[in-house]
Amino acid sequence: MTAEPLRAEDVELFEDFRGRLEAIAYRMLGSASEAEDAVQETFLRWQGADRSGIRVPRAWLTRVLTNLCLTMLTSARARREVYVGEWLPEPVLDGDPMLGPAETAEQRESVSTAMLTLLERLTPNERAVYVLREAFGYPHAEIGEILDISEASSQQVLHRAKAHLDVPKPRTAVDRVAAREVVEEFLTAAASGRTEPLVRLLTADVLGAGDGGGRIPARRKAFSGAATVAKFLRGLFRPTEAKFAIFGGVPEFYPAVVNGSPAAMVVVADRVVGVMILELTDDGVDAVLSQVNPDKLGRAARWWAQTEHGEPIDVGL
Repeated sequence: MTAEPLRAEDVELFEDFRGRLEAIAYRMLGSASEAEDAVQETFLRWQGADRSGIRVPRAWLTRVLTNLCLTMLTSARARREVYVGEWLPEPVLDGDPMLGPAETAEQRESVSTAMLTLLERLTPNERAVYVLREAFGYPHAEIGEILDISEASSQQVLHRAKAHLDVPKPRTAVDRVAAREVVEEFLTAAASGRTEPLVRLLTADVLGAGDGGGRIPARRKAFSGAATVAKFLRGLFRPTEAKFAIFGGVPEFYPAVVNGSPAAMVVVADRVVGVMILELTDDGVDAVLSQVNPDKLGRAARWWAQTEHGEPIDVGL
C-alpha cells in the first residue's frame, strides 16, 4: 500500500519524539553525527510507512531506530578496528536533548564518556538491551518485541552485558558553576609548569586519552597514573608556536559541562577545536579525555555557538 502524504500531526508526533530517538541512538552508537543520521533515516521510513496500520507510533519508531542502529553498529565495529589512535565518543554539551533523561544516576552514567567508551566492548544486541533497559527503563517484554527475541532472552542478554562491563566509579554531579571552578583550578594547575599541583587534583589511577582520528596529533594509546598524566599535561600546556600552528592560533579555554562532566572547550577564533573532559569522582579527576578529531566536534560546536558561554579562563598562553 502506498503511504499517504505526511500530515502536520504526523510530523508533529515525530518531532515531539525526536529528542528521545536521538538520545537512544547516541547511546547506541557513541556518535552524535551517526545518531543524527539514524534518526533522519527513521523519519524517512516513517514518511514512507502505511501509518494507518501503526497502532503505537512511538513503539514503532523505537523499533525502527533500534534496528537501524544495530546495522550501523556492525559496520562501525569494523571501522573502529582500523581507527587511527584511541577512539573516544563524540562530546555532547549540557542542555542538548541528545543527552536524554537524567533523573537517575543510571541515566546520567549511561551517557558519560567513560561509559560510552566501555559500551564498545558489547555486541550490538548487548548494547541495545543495556541502553533500552538501563538508560530508558523499557521492560524486557517490550525490548524483546523491539529486537525480535523472547523476554527471557532479553534478560539473559542484559546479564551478559553487565558481566562485560567494569562499571566506572560513581561520578560527582556538577552544574555550570561547579564546572567552572573545577576547570579553572585544573587549567591553572596544568599551565603552572609544575606537576605537583596537577597530581593533587588527580586520582592515583587517573586515565588519560586523546582522540585525533589521525587528523590531529594525539597519543595513540591511553595512559594512566597521576604522575604520568600530570607530566603529559604539563608538556601539553607548555606554549610553543608549533602547537598553536596545529589549531591555527592561540587557543582559549571555556568551561562547560559535557556528557555530565566538567570540561574545557578549546576555541580558536570562535571555532571549537577540541573538548577536554574531566571525569570527576569524590577522590578527584579520574580521567582526562580529549576529543580533537574535527569530524567529531560538529554537534558540540553547533550547540556551543548557540548558547551563552561567558568569558574564557585565563591560563597565560
